[in-house]
Amino acid sequence: MTARNDDRPADVGLYDDFSQDYDRFVDWDARLAFELPFFRSLFSEHGVRRVLDVACGTGQHAIALAREGFEVTATDLSQAMVERARANAAEAGVEVAFSRLGFGELADALDERYNAVICLGNSLPHLLTADEMRYALRDMAAVLRPGGLLVVQNRNFDRVLDTEQRFMPPEAHAQDGDEWVFMRFYDFEPDGLRFNVVRLHRPRGEGWQVRLGHTRLYPWRYAELRELLDEAGLDLVAAHGNYRGEPFDAAESGDLVLVARAR
Repeated sequence: MTARNDDRPADVGLYDDFSQDYDRFVDWDARLAFELPFFRSLFSEHGVRRVLDVACGTGQHAIALAREGFEVTATDLSQAMVERARANAAEAGVEVAFSRLGFGELADALDERYNAVICLGNSLPHLLTADEMRYALRDMAAVLRPGGLLVVQNRNFDRVLDTEQRFMPPEAHAQDGDEWVFMRFYDFEPDGLRFNVVRLHRPRGEGWQVRLGHTRLYPWRYAELRELLDEAGLDLVAAHGNYRGEPFDAAESGDLVLVARAR
């Protein structure tokens, strides 16, 4: 979710703080039912067996892939997210090798080389400069076997920037009398985006409690990422607008899903 250990520790704090609540705001059964067929098809076509999930968050994609029979390693810079992911994997009864690592630290820390690396959940935009992005992409390429795949999922920032789309739909959750509401929105700044996260929690029988966090993002356009992938030794295979595999449309797609192959 964040860059190297010596970069912007405040970013890590946002996700450390958010680790216990994150899974409340995602319908993982529905999300994975929609997304997993894409990975099954892609990985079957390319003979993928070993997968590295970079910026894994609470580990739900890594766990789902492990259930599918893949050998999965997963990393995140947030220690709290890694701990939450380990707990989720234990509860699911699957084996995933979790490590606390940020972008740019993979090749030095991991001995294994992978058939596929995935970086999902709009994680790459935490890299704020072209130099940081080059470093991270080269690091991911370095842990891929020749011909291995990199799969990246970001928001379609071409559309976000061109339409000044600030707000994402709110999410709500209720459990045992407690209620949560989760809101996310951007502030447009000269050198990027301020990503704001508002969490409202009403414990049973009490009033609303509000917590606000924020971090910096850079809204990478498709053309920028395509060029940086090439510089990192990764050949673009496909650019999708969603996990249905529809072609990416800068004006209409909600997401940007890139598939690249290591040279």
